[in-house]
This record gives sequence, C-alpha cells and structure tokens, in this order.
Amino acid sequence: MGTLTVCPECAHEWVAGEATESTDGDEIIRDAVGNVLVDGDTVTIIKDMKVKGSSNTLKVGTRVRNIRLVPGPGGHDVEAKVDGFGPLYLKSSIMKKA
Repeated sequence: MGTLTVCPECAHEWVAGEATESTDGDEIIRDAVGNVLVDGDTVTIIKDMKVKGSSNTLKVGTRVRNIRLVPGPGGHDVEAKVDGFGPLYLKSSIMKKA
C-alpha cells in the first residue's frame, strides 16, 4: 500500500514506524490459546483475513516466521513479514505458536 501499512483484520491504516499507543516494556503478549510469545517465534494464522487493498486473503494455516513483538497501533502487537504480503502488523489473537 505504498507508504501505509494495513491491518488485514480490521483494515486500520498507518504510517510504518509510527506508534499510536505506548505499552509497558514488561507486558507479556500471548497468542490465541494462551502461549507466551517472544521475538523470533514462528506462529500459525488461525483465522482467514481479508487484506485491504489486495485481492489475496491471508489463509488459515499460514506460517509466519521470525515475528517481532512491538507496541503497534490499534492493539496490533506483532510485526512480521508474510510471504506474498510483505510487512504487516497483526494482532496476537489471530495466531497460535507453532
């Protein structure tokens, strides 16, 4: 989407690198089933997500490697590069640890 990053779940758009929420550095981020996530984990998407501005859909079972936990905008707490989509901010509630 050019200079904008788009959330595939809620279609929220923002400029990459711009955080709109501040979070405490000691916050524990958990996946949809309660496993603790850390930087570098591999996760699996558990819900089909329509990516705004693209005809492609982020499918259930898509593996995402080397996630990075960041205080992203709108509650998006995971940053990752997804094959076929590029860099995305995702919510930890749509993934489980692989």
